[in-house]
Amino acid sequence: MDQAEYGNLPRKLRILVAPLDWGLGHATRCIPLIRELLEQNCDVWLAGEGKQEALLRSEFPELPFLSLPGYRINFSKTKNGLPGKIFFQLPRIFSAVKKENTWLKRMILIHQFDAVISDNRFGLYHNKIPCIFITHQLKIKSPLGKWNEKILRKWNYHYINRFTGCWIPDMAEENNLAGELSHPLKKPKIPVQYIGPLSRFEKSGSEEIKDHILIVLSGPEPQRSIFENKIIKEISHYPATATIVRGLPSSLSLIPSTDMIKFYNHLPAKELSVEMEKAEWVISRSGYSTIMDIIKLQKKSIFVASPGQTEQEYLAWFMQKRQIAYHTDQNEFSIMTALEKAKKFNYIIPSFNFSEQMKKIIKEFVANLEVNL
Repeated sequence: MDQAEYGNLPRKLRILVAPLDWGLGHATRCIPLIRELLEQNCDVWLAGEGKQEALLRSEFPELPFLSLPGYRINFSKTKNGLPGKIFFQLPRIFSAVKKENTWLKRMILIHQFDAVISDNRFGLYHNKIPCIFITHQLKIKSPLGKWNEKILRKWNYHYINRFTGCWIPDMAEENNLAGELSHPLKKPKIPVQYIGPLSRFEKSGSEEIKDHILIVLSGPEPQRSIFENKIIKEISHYPATATIVRGLPSSLSLIPSTDMIKFYNHLPAKELSVEMEKAEWVISRSGYSTIMDIIKLQKKSIFVASPGQTEQEYLAWFMQKRQIAYHTDQNEFSIMTALEKAKKFNYIIPSFNFSEQMKKIIKEFVANLEVNL
């Protein structure tokens, strides 16, 4: 790409960042990457729609945003119904990936991007510019067994290998956060780099409030609403204070708060970080981005995996096995029962450096792009 100059200054590297529309976790973990790209003086553009767009616009209102339809996967109301529900949507997913790739080719011609960073969006690859695929899930767990996991791995790697490189937000060594999901025996053919855990949160020094709980709702529908309804039925009986963040950044409907129970549709990173620091206990889904946030702030947590979502079920089990978090099944979930059991749980929360490796890899990535500019 020819180097254009504005006055005497060389053109900034223009980089597109786009997260998957599967809950908010893919968008939230892109936030520290976007911040570092801006630190490296890059011209960062964002893409997405819906809740992901609302969240990223709230964090980076000054950045240009392109409309990019998501995969719009529908989930089942029951755990056993999810595999079949996903299976029958595969043609739609494959079509979305193809349209996504066509969209990217057009956007590169119009906006002259120098690189793309895709968080789990399989269609954002291109043969003319570097395209990075971010995932913590090289191995996809399946309720149908090992034979099906091999098929899923082949499909997963078929797309990942079309990218220039793969960044994994986890530690490279045995002391990691995603277990066999991010450390399978067989890896993609393209270069794989472990960039360390990512969290948008920073410690503010807010004091923890005894018995105060933070409940963070997230994930695709209808399971987000099903879990929310269980919380609403019980929270009025909780004898202490609580904050509930509904995970609906684009919603205009509000649930009334009281002196003891505060409801928010969404909180920006800084405010949610403060709320998490104040909480003695955090109740949330076991999404990988949430796990990284909780470990960053060293909080005791109770995980409730989305039913049928094998990745979350594995991570909840893995976190309890490592004594990082306690977990319980959604169907059996009760606030008071979960807290009673969590208080008896022996928490051992590890501490990691959350930025050093990521900053190093992005600096190298930007430097290599500048050489070819």
